[in-house]
Amino acid sequence: MRRVVITGLGAVTPIGNTLDETWEGIKEGKCGIGNITQFDCTDFKIQIAAEVKNFDASQFMDKKDARKMARFTQFAVAAASQAMKDAGLSKENIDANRTGIILGNGIGGFEIYQEAFKKYFQVAPDRIPPMTVPLLIPNEAAGNISMQFGIKGPSWTLATACASGTDALGNALDLVRSGRVDVCVSGGTESTITGFGISGFTILQTLASGDPAQACCPFDKKRSGFVMGEGSGILILEEYEHAKKRGAKIYAEFAGYGASSDAYHLTSPDPSGDGGALAITNALADAGVKPEEVQYYNAHGTSTPINDPAETAMIKKAFGDHAYKMKVSSTKSMIGHCLGAAGALEAIFCIKAMEEGFYPPTINLTEPDLEAGCDLDYVPNKGVKGEINCAASGSLGFGGHNGVAVFKKIK
Repeated sequence: MRRVVITGLGAVTPIGNTLDETWEGIKEGKCGIGNITQFDCTDFKIQIAAEVKNFDASQFMDKKDARKMARFTQFAVAAASQAMKDAGLSKENIDANRTGIILGNGIGGFEIYQEAFKKYFQVAPDRIPPMTVPLLIPNEAAGNISMQFGIKGPSWTLATACASGTDALGNALDLVRSGRVDVCVSGGTESTITGFGISGFTILQTLASGDPAQACCPFDKKRSGFVMGEGSGILILEEYEHAKKRGAKIYAEFAGYGASSDAYHLTSPDPSGDGGALAITNALADAGVKPEEVQYYNAHGTSTPINDPAETAMIKKAFGDHAYKMKVSSTKSMIGHCLGAAGALEAIFCIKAMEEGFYPPTINLTEPDLEAGCDLDYVPNKGVKGEINCAASGSLGFGGHNGVAVFKKIK
């Protein structure tokens, strides 16, 4: 198989509108969670979220183009613009026919749905905004990136709920490995902080409330639910020899990917951890990596009572005794759960962790829930320095989807 490397990164998150801002926030243990400002949540039980702040789409794209995009698409185009620039690629120098796009997205233009339904039910069926359908469909982000950079290869969107970002990367890996393209723009994007979105997850009893600074506390005894986040993470995947030939900066090798299904429950992971462990085992085998070679694992770590022990169980099953020796953290403690974008952002954090030799923290982790089996070597509250040659990130999605990506320092 052809080797695949990462040559560009871009991010829009609740702690920064660029990759550099976001990574500095991760290293500082910055909390991006606060009171909801995007709508009046006075009558809502849940009033906190991890919002992207002070986002100006015109910094990354033409204002007229931005007005024709839903918020999740603006995030994706912004992150893709950063990643393409970081990789030294542009509309002028790419081989358009040999470049593709695979994005992950869980829901699409949630704010577009909500406003259109208001008009449909409260005014008249023929009064919904004319651009409703083009703006809300999940593949709008990939389509706009294609037009923005003149990319003419495959342009696909994958939806596996909260595993979408990781699964998109895995499918992009296969696309480059197969020789169908030499470069692939891949990652995830999401924006669901609307009244309808918050209400939908509140009724499922999955969201945390209370002090925003302490609300997201993965693996801790006091955890009560996840915090809704939003944003986008985009990576440039490139065939190794192609990247070398053009003198590209290489962050890491995308060594392997694994996926599985729990076949257990629509919204809850299998508490045995069997399904997730299979995804990890598949990813390690695909990468040709032994469990003991992985030094850092960026967990899905949603801070829900059900997810954290189930995920810990899957890590133990897949890694055996080594599960207690490698570092584990959940960066969702800082940026919330960005749903379809989560896996891509966490992959980026793995890559930056390897580049700088820094283990990201899980903030708000003061008392691991040992009774629930949460007893791994977590990085609590403050990140620590240390060489990382191999890192992995895992994602679990509603429907029982599991996806795991493995990255290695290039040799």
